[in-house]
Amino acid sequence: MTTLNMTFFNSKFILRHTFAFFYVILISCSSDKDATQEEEEENPPSTNIDIATLISSFDTHSEFTITQENNSLNISTNNLPNHTSPYWPTSNPLYEVYNGSNSNFNKNPNTIQSQNISLTIPRYPEEASSHESTPLGAIGIARNGVVFYNQYAGPNQPLTNEINSFDQWLGHPQNQGAYHYHIEPTYMTELYGKDAFLGLLADGFPVYGPVENETTVTNSDLDEYHGHFGPTDDFPDGIYHYHITDEDPYLNGNGYYGIPGNITN
Repeated sequence: MTTLNMTFFNSKFILRHTFAFFYVILISCSSDKDATQEEEEENPPSTNIDIATLISSFDTHSEFTITQENNSLNISTNNLPNHTSPYWPTSNPLYEVYNGSNSNFNKNPNTIQSQNISLTIPRYPEEASSHESTPLGAIGIARNGVVFYNQYAGPNQPLTNEINSFDQWLGHPQNQGAYHYHIEPTYMTELYGKDAFLGLLADGFPVYGPVENETTVTNSDLDEYHGHFGPTDDFPDGIYHYHITDEDPYLNGNGYYGIPGNITN
């Protein structure tokens, strides 16, 4: 074989094997990228999102304040609703007889009383490695300064007839006068919209209404903690968030998705 032919042969050999090498690298990188994308979809990354951006959405006042520290939001509230209810003392301007749609309404004997509730909530919420059950009593804060309760009326007592004591805005006070919401706070969803941000649970993850992307959210759309990962108006790049639905467990399922802060009363 001549020197010219040998050179041409060697050039073709080198080009062919060089192309094959880079093709393998390209396929390998593409496979790694696809695997990474699938893993991220199944296991959403830690948000590393500052929920202090939500402070302006709360209806704070002199008796409902939120301050931010390096790693937490410190919330203090008198827990008084900013709407009408038959549970106000009759002398209160917000007192209003029940005018809701529940024909079985049965007012409980309690009256709304001012509270002194403090919450310390993680400012950068993250998924917990061991998910803590939500307790009886307060588990979070609505944007009007009223606390959220979970789906239980008492130890191992799911909401049943207690629903008939909810006022026209679907809240009521317990025996110490602490007003609270177990289910959709309709005063806020009527005011802000069914898809609106409604508050925070104690783990720092936000709570949204029963509609998302113009579609009613059902329990089948949510995980066992009653939330899911995805974009919201407040966090377009995505965040884990809870939704209120019209069926048990309404607001929270088997515990907090994240690591809860502290709530004291």
